[in-house]
Amino acid sequence: MRETAENLRADARSNREEILRAALEVFCERGTGVAMKDIADRAGVGVGTLYRRFPDRDALLVATAQNHMQRITDLVATAAREEPTAWLGLSRVLYECAEMRLGAQASAIEPAAHELVRADAWVTETRDALIGHLRRLTERAHADGELRAEVGLADIEVLMTVQIYPRDSETYTEAVRRVMGFVLDGLRTHGDSTT
Repeated sequence: MRETAENLRADARSNREEILRAALEVFCERGTGVAMKDIADRAGVGVGTLYRRFPDRDALLVATAQNHMQRITDLVATAAREEPTAWLGLSRVLYECAEMRLGAQASAIEPAAHELVRADAWVTETRDALIGHLRRLTERAHADGELRAEVGLADIEVLMTVQIYPRDSETYTEAVRRVMGFVLDGLRTHGDSTT
């Protein structure tokens, strides 16, 4: 069967998503100076395919940072929309950020991509949207009396990048549950750990 333009577009989108996923993983594991071939291998595509999508390392770094920012923005927007209270929304955001190892991802990408993406209008708009969602969640949690008054938006942003290291006897998920339980106890007005 002859490939249609639609199938080719879907295939190209899939390749792009796989490359960005692989790039984020490899950057986190080995830094942003890793060989482009290693990223292509992880993505299951040829180096030529990678270079057709991203002509150089800077283009891949910017696209990875953009994709990363969009994922976080979507995560926060979804939590704000789906959870019945702002406190539960904030709790979900912090748990999910810890689960996806956001702190490790940010420390792997941002130093290398910082100058490249600082002037990127799309990144600025997406970051503004992310901050807007977080600000509304924080303000609502304060208004509901669930979040301690002295905890501000900047504190929530920092806590989204907390890096968690499991004990020898626990899985990463168990470590996240344990550590984030402590964090949320400290953030909540009455110290109730149920989320």
